[in-house]
Order: sequence, then structure tokens, then C-alpha cells
Amino acid sequence: MADQKLFAGAAVRRIRRANGMTQAAMAEALEVSPSYLTLIERNQRPLTAAIMLRLAQRFDFDARTLTGATPGGGLEAIRRRLADPLFADLNIDRIQLEDWIAAAPDAAEAFARAFDRLGTGTAAAMPESDAIAAVRTEIERWRNHFADLDAAAEAFADELRLASADLYGAIAERLRVKHQLGIRILPVDVLPDRLKRLDLHARQLQLSELLDPASRTFAAASELANLELRSEIDALVKGADFAERASERFYRRHLISYVAAAIMMPYARFLRACEGTGYDIELLQRRFGAGFEQVAHRLTTLQRVGARGLPFFMLRIDRAGQSSKRYAGASGSPLVETDARCPLWRLHTAFDLPGQLVRHVVELEDDALSGAGQAARWFTLARTVQPQPGRAGTTRAEFAIGLGLDAKLATPLAAARGIDLITGEATPIGLGCRACTRPDCPQRSAPPAGRVLVFNERERGLTPFVWAGD
Repeated sequence: MADQKLFAGAAVRRIRRANGMTQAAMAEALEVSPSYLTLIERNQRPLTAAIMLRLAQRFDFDARTLTGATPGGGLEAIRRRLADPLFADLNIDRIQLEDWIAAAPDAAEAFARAFDRLGTGTAAAMPESDAIAAVRTEIERWRNHFADLDAAAEAFADELRLASADLYGAIAERLRVKHQLGIRILPVDVLPDRLKRLDLHARQLQLSELLDPASRTFAAASELANLELRSEIDALVKGADFAERASERFYRRHLISYVAAAIMMPYARFLRACEGTGYDIELLQRRFGAGFEQVAHRLTTLQRVGARGLPFFMLRIDRAGQSSKRYAGASGSPLVETDARCPLWRLHTAFDLPGQLVRHVVELEDDALSGAGQAARWFTLARTVQPQPGRAGTTRAEFAIGLGLDAKLATPLAAARGIDLITGEATPIGLGCRACTRPDCPQRSAPPAGRVLVFNERERGLTPFVWAGD
């Protein structure tokens, strides 16, 4: 514990104010200097385990709550909200934001909640429901990596592997012996509109015959996670302190799925396989008996301290461009944060090339979105998936999965071989037309927000929109 550090200035300030103390008084209680406490409250110095212990002893609170106190999901999350064109005329730099969050954390949290709830920003053209937005914020806070769940799932995977080389069979046997729960595969006529059903009366986990082997294993692993890690999952859900019951249920579903994927792709073995194959997704699918989407999602979770994988983001869209999954992970990519995506990004092209892996280097505008440590150039992969085969004559779901990471980090990828990631060709894109100020884009459908349009009846450019300042 003595070496663990944490930046939690906003939480410390709230504790001090709640106890009616000056900085000098609290510094004396914590056995530090007032100037050092000032730096802690401004997130310029970490909270060591020793100071956390003194806080817990002198102010009678649960030290675990410090990790959940970052307003608005943190500095980068608020910066992405402020990147909306609604604020294009404001020159808010990183230092201003740091000062604001440090001085008024509750105001920063209120801004984030209002922005997410109202969904009026042009970059959020299709705002999520409050329940889903709250869950995304919580997942983002954890960077989609839940260390305790990952460790528990890895231990399960090792036990199951000792029992049988067939993971699905080992899970089925554990469910039968330890939980008196059998697995039964039912014809589609019996489960016409369900893929899975838990029948507690019959003590059966009933799975549709439409599920492929990877999906069956995932369903069985999900039930095992729900039964054996319920207390750990309950603690995470309770700690999120959601305002809505729907958020709790969405979050619980995410955590159960997280554990299921971690059982199928145990952290250490999966990371070694990633590094050994150059993150070759097809090889990883075959090696771990998983689907493309399952592997893609797992890639966004590899953030174990001391054993980090590459920081991928993942996005899942339908043909209409609507996103149903978005995980920024540790990437910090703005490409995940908006539904108003650029049509020049080949994520959308994947639907015309079903089953093929589409590689693409894209470059964002060199503005606040790509400054202050955030990449302008991204290497992305896209491929279509069909979650389950359908019956003849029925509509089959189809999605495009987008994966990406900072182009500077993509050199180890097998999929990036032969591509000049740093100085080679890249497609200039924006975060949707309303958020993009590139003047020469022939694909433009709308002018950028916050710009004054200029008209010249004697000339016509590549687009009908010309604005002042270009």
C-alpha cells in the first residue's frame, strides 16, 4: 500500500469543506504542509497510501470512494464535451480546465451531467438515453478495465482448464455440479424469439440452436459469472451510485459480459497471444474460440498495471450509422464520442465488403481535439459481423465493428504491415460535418457550427458552404 498513489484533489477538497476546515487545519491533521495540501487539491501531487490512511482515520470515511470522485469522468472527458462546435468560439485551454475542475469540481460535474442529459450539442446529434449515458460514463471512468474481475476470471479459467481442454464442456460441468444447473440446446421452434432463457424451475440454462459455438460458450460463461462473482459485481454496481434502476441493470449486464469474455480470453494468456501474433484478430479468434466482436471488445480492456496492452477503442454501428457499442478504453479517441461521424472514414465501407478487414489511416484536424497529448492520426480496422445466423426468410442483424488506436502505436500490428503509419497517406476526416472546419471537403453535407456563412454568386466551390475565416 505504501507505494500506491492516487490523484483525487476534488474529493479531498469536498472532505475538507464538509468538515468546515481551512487548508491549514486539514494540513496539520494530515501531517503535511499547507502548500503540499494545496498541490494535492489541485491534482498536482498524488495522494499516497499513507495520506489516504490518515484521511480515513481522522475523517471516518471509506477511502475507496476517492477513486470515484473525478468530476465529469475526468479532464479528458470534459475536454471532449467542450470540443462540441457549440463552444467553437471559446478559447478554453487545458490549464483553464484543470483550474476549473480543481476549484469547482461540483460545477464541472453539473456541466457534464447537463450536457449529457440535454444532448443539445451538435457533436451529439443522436444523444443516448440518460441510463445508457450514465453507464458509459462509469465504464469510461474505469477505462473499461476492472482489475478485480479480471483476476477472478483468470483464476476461474485456470481451474476450468485443469478440468478439461474443452472450455464450454468444463463450464457446463461446473454449472451442473456446483449449481445444479444444466445446459440444454433447444430448437428454434421452441425458442422462436429468444437466444437464451434461464428456467429455474427446470434448473436449466436453455440456449437456442441459432447460437454458434463461441456464443454458446459466452452465454454459459456469463451465467457462471453471474452465479460466482455476484458479490463483486454487486459492489461495483453499488459503487457507481446510479440515479436510475435501468442504469444499474445495463451496467450489471456489461460487467457480467466482461467476466465472460475474461474467462474465455484470460488476461495473461490473451495478452501474450496478442503480442506474439501482432494482434492478429483472426488468429486470436481461433486460438480462444471467440467471435470477432468478442475479441475486438477484449482488446479495449487490456490495461492491467504492469502488463498493459495497446490502447484500442471499439465502436459498433449499423448501416444507418447508429452506434450500439462504444468503448474508448485507454485510447482517449474522440472518434468514439460522437454519432455524427465522417462518411470518409472507411468504417462505413465495411458494409460493402462483408467479412473483409478494412484498414484505414485517418487524420483529424490539428485543433484542440488532437492537441495536448491526443493523437491526430489513427490506424483503424473495420469488419462486418452478424451476431447470430437467422432462419431462412428472416431479417438478419448486421453491424460494422471499428477498432483503432494511435497510429504511432500501431507498428506492432500484423494488419499494419506495409503501411507508413507516420508520414504515409492518411484520409483527412472530421467528427461530423457540424464539427469539421475543413473547407475543401467534397462530401460536406452541412456547414460547421458557429461559423458565419459567406455567399459569392460569381463563384462555386467544391461545396455550397463557404464561411468567414477560411
